[in-house]
Amino acid sequence: MGNNGEVTRPASTRAARLDQVCAAAVEVARAGITEVDADDVGDHLQVVAEGDRLVTHYFECRLAGYRGWRWAVTVTRVPRSKTVTICETVLLPGPDALLAPGWLPWQERLKPGDLGPGDLLPTSPDDDRLVPGYLLSDDPAVEETAWELGLGRARVLSREGRIDTAQRWYDGDHGPAAAISTAAPSAARCGTCGFYLPLAGAMRQAFGACGNFYAPDDGRVVSADHGCGAHSETLIEAAETAVDELPTVYDDSAVEAMSVSRAPGSVEAAEPAEPYGHS
Repeated sequence: MGNNGEVTRPASTRAARLDQVCAAAVEVARAGITEVDADDVGDHLQVVAEGDRLVTHYFECRLAGYRGWRWAVTVTRVPRSKTVTICETVLLPGPDALLAPGWLPWQERLKPGDLGPGDLLPTSPDDDRLVPGYLLSDDPAVEETAWELGLGRARVLSREGRIDTAQRWYDGDHGPAAAISTAAPSAARCGTCGFYLPLAGAMRQAFGACGNFYAPDDGRVVSADHGCGAHSETLIEAAETAVDELPTVYDDSAVEAMSVSRAPGSVEAAEPAEPYGHS
């Protein structure tokens, strides 16, 4: 014997039947679009059954900037009546419509550099990047001051906040993959540079600030394996080029003898003659 328990059947959803009277009321639906000029309403595209004696007519939208959008006019009628009335008129995007990007909260739209002088950027009280300053932290820099009553900061970076910051810095323009870093000599790494100022706390192992006035990263946080051509130990020694000294060659055949005349009275007659006639 089989199971004689109660048998339930899923409720069948019957497709709405297209009402012919409402479907034929194309011009009635077109006349219901009163928000724009008649020229902004294009060809009739389709009619869709929404329910019993309830259909929606779709028209092409010719408004500038609304390519692919459609006017949707929903009409209905009461039972045994031939009069069609308009329920609503809306402008809806079609399959190929140009749509604006999805909305994002302003906190997620901000990018580095958007904050200018005088701008204020409030921080959410439940920001997961921050924790209260009185909580114990695995960052030694925080633990050193957390016990001092009244001297600590209200909130400090949480573990998640430090990990997010470190990853962003490491993947950015001041990490090892930056163009200036890959072009620098392999030994010219910031961690071995005399101008490298390590950060405090847990970030000390991987990051520091550049203190070289001539370096492109001066005053910025760089990773220890970042690099540039301004490394403190970059020394350029002048190459000593050996030059063969050629012997001096005198060609007497190219010397032309010239007689030097002296002006009268330039030298005493008893004095010996001097070269070039100088007294």
